[in-house]
Order: sequence, then C-alpha cells, then structure tokens
Amino acid sequence: MTGTVKQAFELSGIGLHLGKNATVKVMPASVGEGRYFVRVDLPHAPIIPAQIGAVGETTLSTELGVGKAKVRTVEHLLASLAANGVDDARIEIDGEEVPLLDGSAKNWCEAIAKVGISDRLPTQSPPSITPSETIWIRENDSFVAALPASETRFTYGIDFPYQAIGNQWHSWNPAQASFATEIAPARTFGFAEQIEQLQQAGLIRGGSLSNALVCSHQGWVNPPLRFTNEPARHKLLDLIGDLSLLGKLPTAHLIAYKASHKLHIQLAAKLASSISN
Repeated sequence: MTGTVKQAFELSGIGLHLGKNATVKVMPASVGEGRYFVRVDLPHAPIIPAQIGAVGETTLSTELGVGKAKVRTVEHLLASLAANGVDDARIEIDGEEVPLLDGSAKNWCEAIAKVGISDRLPTQSPPSITPSETIWIRENDSFVAALPASETRFTYGIDFPYQAIGNQWHSWNPAQASFATEIAPARTFGFAEQIEQLQQAGLIRGGSLSNALVCSHQGWVNPPLRFTNEPARHKLLDLIGDLSLLGKLPTAHLIAYKASHKLHIQLAAKLASSISN
C-alpha cells in the first residue's frame, strides 16, 4: 500500500540552525508523486524533491536543494511521513529551514494522526530496496551498515565522553513497535561546551532549552529525559529521516554507530545505486 495525508495540515516554528520562523503546510499528493518540498516564498515556487539526488550540506542536519532553492533540517518531518506510510506529500514551506518544534518528531506525528492517512493501491509504488549482501561504510571508528534481512529493523549506537550519555544503543522494528510512541518523542541534543563555537559558525541559532536537550560534564542541563536512552533514539530518528530519501525504507537491518548525517546519506546513496544496478 501507498498513502498520502487525507487533508492538509500546517505547523510553524523556529528553525534550529538559521533561527528564523517558517510555516510548513503538508498537503495530499497523487500516487507516485513522492514527497517533495515547494519553496512558496521564492519566485516561481521551486520544487525540491525529497530524494538522494537533491542532498547538499549534511553538517548537523540534512539539506536538500535544486539550483539556488534550498531547504534544510528536513529529517524529522521526513522520518514522520515515511514511518507513518505517507509516500506522497506536497510540503509547502515559506522559508529555508523546517521548524524544529520541540526538537523531536512528536508534533509532526500528532498532526499526521489528526488528519489521517488515505491508503491507496499503488499504480506506481517506490521500488523495494532489499540488499542481497551487506553494505558497510566506515569512517574512523564510526560506521553505517545495511544487512540483508527479511524485515526492516534499525539499530543505533552512540558513545560520548559525557557521563550522562556514555554508550547507548536502541533497536527498533516498525512491525513490532510504534514510531509515534517509541521514536518520535526523542529530542535533538547538544553539548553546553560547544554552543558558543557552533553559534559563531552560524549554526544552532534557533536552539534553546525548550527545543533541545543540553548536556554538560555535570549532567543534563534541562531534565527530565523522555527515555533513559533518548539521545540514541533521536539519532535513530535522524537515520530514518535520511534513509526516507530513498522513497521507501529499505527491507534490511540498518545499523549505525557514532554516525552522522554524512554517513547516513552515503549509505542511502549506496543503497540507491544497488537498486539501479
């Protein structure tokens, strides 16, 4: 089955990195159109497909672009659409960055649930992605991998030199646990010691204690956590969003350890080329 939202919904808020307000309107789309952004604030309302070929920058978020039109920090919204079975959606946005909301995908999932999803028999379903052999991508001690499997599963491990985080893992199988309750509420996180440096680099200008978990060497600055391993779950959320750029989530065991948006996208590109071959 493939699906789209039954009716349009919109959410507004501040973007994590640019610190500017934007409104996103998610609208129904026809079968086979896929998920795509429309920059309604720009002349001629350019369309930016949510596909691997449109990926630009991957520093601390995933950015898509066509020509000079860009949209960044797309991963939480795209993860919510893909995990809820919304294969086709027109996403109108009046700015360059998707709002961070509370730092998780919870608000997106609630909005999707409220309008509902219309399931349709596909005339043109996105191709199924089932790797026949293991794909590994490594960078120092970080890696991402796709292992052949009969069903989709995501496993994510992180390791940070902060006692409050340390080494954490989380594994999620869409057939066994709800994305809306187990993954979506996990918020983005950062480190108190890095805030000034990142802001000077033009990043996290819209970050605050209300839309991100902040950790210091003394512990969490703004507890409580929603899960004991909330950071690992949030990284898993990011991975789902990045792999959604394939059109359909792969039937494979997707494993990541200490990875980044850059490695996620490299894995997605490798999986995409395995289909075309």
